[in-house]
Amino acid sequence: MEGTSTLLSILMPVYNERERVEKAITEVLATELPTDFELILVNDGSTDGTTEILRSNEWGENVRLFEHEHNKGKGAAIQTALREARGEFAAIFDADLEYDPADLGVLMPPLLEGKTNACFGVRVFDGYTSHSFLFVMGNKGVTLACNVLFNVYLHDIMTCHKMIRTELFRALDLHANGFTIEPEITARLVQHHEKIFEVPVHYRARASNEGKKLTARDGFRVIGTLLKLRLQGG
Repeated sequence: MEGTSTLLSILMPVYNERERVEKAITEVLATELPTDFELILVNDGSTDGTTEILRSNEWGENVRLFEHEHNKGKGAAIQTALREARGEFAAIFDADLEYDPADLGVLMPPLLEGKTNACFGVRVFDGYTSHSFLFVMGNKGVTLACNVLFNVYLHDIMTCHKMIRTELFRALDLHANGFTIEPEITARLVQHHEKIFEVPVHYRARASNEGKKLTARDGFRVIGTLLKLRLQGG
């Protein structure tokens, strides 16, 4: 973690990731980034043994663990982590190993150089990483809906690779407790007249039998969230 003293807060919501969480944390901590960073873990009421793994390990001084007594959802976990963030920038990083932690370093330069206050990692979908045709089309569909409703041109609003200046992130007035936190973050940034910088990142979607939690129902929830936020204005 060589470089300037600018601090990045990595926000990791965790729910029932017994098979992957230890590797996810280890890989993040081993990643070389342009700045020092802290890792904020939020155990969102896991019931599969994840809790014991998180509590039993000595992760290091730059790792802090917070817990929800009951499962509240990804959005609630991110908001808990964000309240505790000490960094100038904050980035979401899921514990499911679908993303490469090294790409956090790809998201940082546009913010460090003052080009933007928000940078998204755009996923490249191909035969190995796509999960399914319907998954990819659903992702493209909700992104198109966002572009039409908010008159922007973004490539991947549902990416979990979002890095935002912490002060701005907290000012977005987020309320979503579940997966709809992703479109809510995007819409709120647009309503704050922020220009979102996009960079390509690596991605490999899990299959349903590997624990993939998103379904078609979540896609309709995303559309509903976007419509609600567009009608609210801001």
